[in-house]
Amino acid sequence: MTTTASAPDPATVLRSKSYVSLLILCAAVGAPIAAIAYFFLALVDFLQGWIFTTLPESFGGGTAPLWWPFVPLLAAGILVSLAIKYLPGTGGNSPADGFKMEGAPSSAQLPGIFFAALGTLSLGVVLGPEGPLIALGAGLGALAVRLVKRGAPPRVQTMMAAAGSFAAISTLLGSPLTGAFLLMEASGLGGPALGLVLVPGLLAAGVGSLIFVGLDAWTGLGTFSLAIPNLPAADAPSGVQFLWAIAIGLLAVPVGAGIRWLGVTLRTLVERRVLVITPLVGVGIAALAVGYAAITGMSSADVLFSGQTALGPLIENISDYTVGTLLLLLVCKALAYGLALSSFRGGPTFPALFIGAVGGAALAHLPGLPPIAGMAMGIGAMCVVMLKLPLTSVLLTSLILAADGLTLMPLVIVAVVVAHVASARFAPLPTADGAKLS
Repeated sequence: MTTTASAPDPATVLRSKSYVSLLILCAAVGAPIAAIAYFFLALVDFLQGWIFTTLPESFGGGTAPLWWPFVPLLAAGILVSLAIKYLPGTGGNSPADGFKMEGAPSSAQLPGIFFAALGTLSLGVVLGPEGPLIALGAGLGALAVRLVKRGAPPRVQTMMAAAGSFAAISTLLGSPLTGAFLLMEASGLGGPALGLVLVPGLLAAGVGSLIFVGLDAWTGLGTFSLAIPNLPAADAPSGVQFLWAIAIGLLAVPVGAGIRWLGVTLRTLVERRVLVITPLVGVGIAALAVGYAAITGMSSADVLFSGQTALGPLIENISDYTVGTLLLLLVCKALAYGLALSSFRGGPTFPALFIGAVGGAALAHLPGLPPIAGMAMGIGAMCVVMLKLPLTSVLLTSLILAADGLTLMPLVIVAVVVAHVASARFAPLPTADGAKLS
């Protein structure tokens, strides 16, 4: 009979001097990590504007030529494939696996994650920044504790890595609490030990939020938050809208499954010849964006990028989009998202939110579904299908839509629950040996 050492009592740890010291260290480390995350996002924002607006205008006589997206997307494929192939750590986790919380990357892997993410995000690939920021924050947090306190126990390193992740995405999702929910739900933390990790993380996230706000006031570059202000007031949910919530939850499942299938299936081909196929995938994403722009007369930026900054203007100006334009945008964005998942490095959250909003807006042309309600339910349903995180999906949708989110939360909850259960019901079941059963 074997015995294992009992885990320390969380209440005892919470009252200890070492835990107070850990909190102070988390606050101290959270500030520079948040600053690094802020300037990384600012750099991405600057490069996007320069690459897609300033630079092409010199070729197009004042306007960017229609074909321009082929240039940066080809460059993205080349740069990201080089980072994946030759830098340690393969540029971080593949987003085709969904949102996963793993151990902190090593110091040697941080440059690969940085450059793969920078090439992905700044050059128009359809992925978001949350995945790389969480990995960079965790890696920097773990590095800090190794530098400050050599020989620190694994539990301390784990807490510092978590605090670094909290700080890095402190305002990206509209609130520090949303980031906390995302990280807790994705990591599966629970029980008494949850508080031991949560408190340092929340402290780091709070410090990070203050850093983001302070740097915005100092630089004027923005807080890079997803929250959308000044939306029209939503009406109270009706019985018909609850039926729509069920329908939207069910419809999101095949859309998300198709996107994931494309990403995972194509990834097996990309990994065999990453230097050749990744640039071709980038060209394919550009072709979808250019084709959409040529057919509809709308901006190719609707298809490109993560959708983080485009979501607000889409919701605010949804009357400018015909149902045909919305359906074509849904198809092109979904295909571009699936292609991006297969080859590039970034987070899967924001494209899912954008696609959900587009799908909900398209369905709102049918009777009984107001556009803002349709988009809210679509956002929540697609988020949970792609991330498998129901609590985060509800909270994220509600915070994005501000006051409307509170009004529409019952509808969002129904859509999220239906999508989550249906997605689990129809997904292949894992067997003991890792194979899949249908």
